[in-house]
Amino acid sequence: MDADPNRLMAPIEETPDPALRPRNLDEYVGQDRVRDNLRIYIRAALQRGEALDHVLLSGPPGLGKTSMAYILAEELGVELRTASGPTIERKGDLAAILNGLQPREVLFIDEIHRLHRAVEEVLYPAMEDFEIDVVLGQGPGANSVKLPLSRFTMVGATTRSGMLSAPLRARFGIHATFDFYAPEELQQILARSARKLEVVLTPEGCAELARRSRGTPRIANRLLRRVRDFAQVEGDGTVNASVAKDALGRLDIDEHGLDGMDRKILHTIAVKFSGGPVGLDTMAHAIGESPDTIEDTYEPYLIQQGYLNRTPRGRVVTPRGRRHLGLPGPDPTQQSLL
Repeated sequence: MDADPNRLMAPIEETPDPALRPRNLDEYVGQDRVRDNLRIYIRAALQRGEALDHVLLSGPPGLGKTSMAYILAEELGVELRTASGPTIERKGDLAAILNGLQPREVLFIDEIHRLHRAVEEVLYPAMEDFEIDVVLGQGPGANSVKLPLSRFTMVGATTRSGMLSAPLRARFGIHATFDFYAPEELQQILARSARKLEVVLTPEGCAELARRSRGTPRIANRLLRRVRDFAQVEGDGTVNASVAKDALGRLDIDEHGLDGMDRKILHTIAVKFSGGPVGLDTMAHAIGESPDTIEDTYEPYLIQQGYLNRTPRGRVVTPRGRRHLGLPGPDPTQQSLL
């Protein structure tokens, strides 16, 4: 029996952490090019009375892809239906979701790169022709019938766009890539979150948190909540620079935003593997973390900040990464790999 579509997707009102999520494009901070382009696409679709073209949002975790999906539905004046790629296990599950969509509604699939290939094939005619093939009956007497769908907008989010199949990627008319945030942008986000959480956050405390948030709003908001706890229990509730530095130090987050696992990755490559190159699976076994977590969560920031390099032969710690660990420069034989 096909799964209940309501189990696999939820309306916009049921999204977690609504207090800190921006509600519209005007409230959304950062990703200026993405935001401005989407604003144009939304206005054009509304003027024509059509569904917005399908949108692919890609980038590292925590940069606001999910928030943008909710904003798209809000700006379009329609309801958002959500699902996660790994939870859609059968073609019938996805077919039930698609058949239940109303005209111009937005279907958001997080981690869309993790859709099963057989399930993904259901999306091809749905996204391109707004119809799905339904098989009636069994055995030799079975017939395939094309079931028309309402014109909807598919929004897919992925942290690993390279894992999307070419046919699926080609069916997204709008591609938006999210980048890490500048400290100044994170300060705006933290100031807004502090007001929502009723936290007294000084400009100096805000700057300290932003500097150590790895260019990621989700991390910035998480750190604000944790530092707030320290300020409440051990102070007067004010998050200033001194409180922030003390709390973040106790959370093992250094001045550049690297945590214990970041440093463990760099130290393992630099010391145990003589600076690299080392393969992802070998490194994952050495530090006791899954390869996917390393590649999706830790590596993007380490690479973006210049602490780590990917080479055809594996991962290599850069001179900057060694300096951050307080280690001497790399072996001259490694220089050609950096």
